Amino acid sequence: MRAYVPVLGLIVSLLAACQPGGTDPVKAFVDHFEVEGRTFNPDKLAGSADPESMQITVVFSSPVNLDRLDRGKLYLSGYNGALSIVAGPTETAVTVCPESALEPFRRYSLVVEKGENLGLSLIDEYRLNIITAYDTSDKFPRIGDEELLTLVQRQTFRYFWDYAHPVCGLARERLGSDGTVTTGGSGFGIMTLPVAVERGFVTREEAAERLRTIVGFLAGKADRFHGAFPHWLNGSTGATIPFSANDDGGDLVETSFLMEGLLAAAMYFDRPEEADIRNAIDAIWRGVEWDWYTRGGQDVLYWHWSPDKDWAMNMKISGWNEGLMSYLLAAASPTHPIPASAYHKGWARDGAIKNGRRFYDITLPLGSDLGGPMFFAHYSFLGLDPRGLKDDYADYWEQNVAHARINHAYCAANPRKHAGYSADCWGLTASDISGGYTASSPSNDRGTIAPTAALASMPYTPEESLAAMRTFYYVYGDRLWGEYGFRDAFSLDSAWFASSCIAIDQGPIVVMIENYRTGLLWECFMKHPDVCSGLKKLGFRR
Repeated sequence: MRAYVPVLGLIVSLLAACQPGGTDPVKAFVDHFEVEGRTFNPDKLAGSADPESMQITVVFSSPVNLDRLDRGKLYLSGYNGALSIVAGPTETAVTVCPESALEPFRRYSLVVEKGENLGLSLIDEYRLNIITAYDTSDKFPRIGDEELLTLVQRQTFRYFWDYAHPVCGLARERLGSDGTVTTGGSGFGIMTLPVAVERGFVTREEAAERLRTIVGFLAGKADRFHGAFPHWLNGSTGATIPFSANDDGGDLVETSFLMEGLLAAAMYFDRPEEADIRNAIDAIWRGVEWDWYTRGGQDVLYWHWSPDKDWAMNMKISGWNEGLMSYLLAAASPTHPIPASAYHKGWARDGAIKNGRRFYDITLPLGSDLGGPMFFAHYSFLGLDPRGLKDDYADYWEQNVAHARINHAYCAANPRKHAGYSADCWGLTASDISGGYTASSPSNDRGTIAPTAALASMPYTPEESLAAMRTFYYVYGDRLWGEYGFRDAFSLDSAWFASSCIAIDQGPIVVMIENYRTGLLWECFMKHPDVCSGLKKLGFRR
């Protein structure tokens, strides 16, 4: 009898192998995940998933057997409720559904563990990281658009008033930069002073006294390099803080933005008792040796010069970008002007600056395809009024409107399927991003929206910009709104909101909203006699 036991065992094993689910598991892997029509590879992030009715389809490399499901190896990390796991749309897939709603704007992970499950032998662990959609209910009571515009201007102005460096009055580069002040960002901050006076945020006398502090520091303490200021300064001593290894001298573009603000302020503070301010600004303005930055008379301006690195940066200012103001002011200088040929050859590149192609059915007159980051349409145009402004290369109102409309249309179309992008939530420009900083644009889209992009485009796209302002404030304001206005940027893809504010992003919000409302800074800058002569010299017409 004992001799028959091995034979009986063999028969039982063979019979078991013939039963459904009795075969050895097939080696397999997770090919991809699907969430709400979007496909994700393992270990990727699915942003803005619906917390109320989320369904996740797991697609394997081989057919699955639900009768051999091991729920302990297929679960949603961070979720304590029950999961429904059913057959998917194909024989290689299963669909996972939480049976109760998830929390909004929270991270979860669907985990498929290594080993035997669903009749398969999975060769590795796989997971899909998920961020549920933001709660889109209003976070603040609704107010009128005019009241909201004023609130945004007032709160953002505080960055330049309350957070200014206590010694020099200039703008700190960003929150937390302590003693580091920025020259270009300070130019933008100076342009917020007339807005603050007109809106009643501070008195004219308070603003004039702040400006006296600023120009006194610039004239008496701040390092200058053939009249140009460095990118960053120590706000107490005026010493240069290097921006990079070779960028430890004059920065002509940053200096241009500072001069843009100073010249506009000189026209605003026009009372007899403010003559000392105007005289100090005029002396600083006349001291900039724009012609030095042609590097010996070349028909182009150079961005940087250092007393110890010389022209090591070797960066020409060529368009289309934010550098238009440098050429205008260099041509306008009463003491160190450049010839008009430098503008036409160095900036416009003998017409190569033109584009003329259509994007989203919008013709873009100048620059790179899809328009580049939005600050191209902001920084030089905080003072330079593009309305009706033309030269041999473009109508600058048409240029900036087209640029803003393309940026908006791209975000509304959202070809890369970033979470949160829409016609009411848009704006790609230079800003902080999660883990760094970049100049975002349709061709460099990192999934990050910067409020300054849409808000500083208010004159060009008023309806679209107002819609974005409402979204930023009412929907995302619980995380995006702070004591100095909107924080720098956010990405719903990665559940990231910047804690930062940056001077060069905050300033254009205040100034361009005011240009939309009253044209104040355009009026001030454009009536400066040297600006008028510079425009004429370069062939601009209105």
